[in-house]
Amino acid sequence: MPLSPSGLARASALWLHRMLPQALLLLLARVAVAAVFFLSGRTKVDGWLTLKDSTYTLFRYEYALPVLPPEWAAHLATYAEHLFPVLLVLGLCTRLSALALLAMTLVIQVFVYPDAWPTHLSWAALLLPLVGRGGGPLSLDRWLIKGLRGLDGTTT
Repeated sequence: MPLSPSGLARASALWLHRMLPQALLLLLARVAVAAVFFLSGRTKVDGWLTLKDSTYTLFRYEYALPVLPPEWAAHLATYAEHLFPVLLVLGLCTRLSALALLAMTLVIQVFVYPDAWPTHLSWAALLLPLVGRGGGPLSLDRWLIKGLRGLDGTTT
């Protein structure tokens, strides 16, 4: 007996729900948004973490912020673009890392590229579930919490 269109839609939705568990979606969000920020950070350095002269120029003229001196902003942004994506991929301090990158996105939107809101909105759409739900079951955060609960005798 063939399925009705509404039955087919329900069956498809159920299949997708099973095939795309929250753990996988959160992992994909972590990796996707981490790649954007990490690769941006890599353009600002030579070697491991030596800031390029062009990075200072970029923060003096194009990325100039009203509060921070450009030299400080260059270092803070570049280090943040390296540290927080690595933590996100590992799922370690996920909520804090996602919140830091969300704040960075807001600063970029307001002070640097206000017309780039579609791009920034897509970053925010990946970061907000990580802030709200954490890294999910496939994260070091989850494994550490389970380990700590095991140490104090409680069950997970």
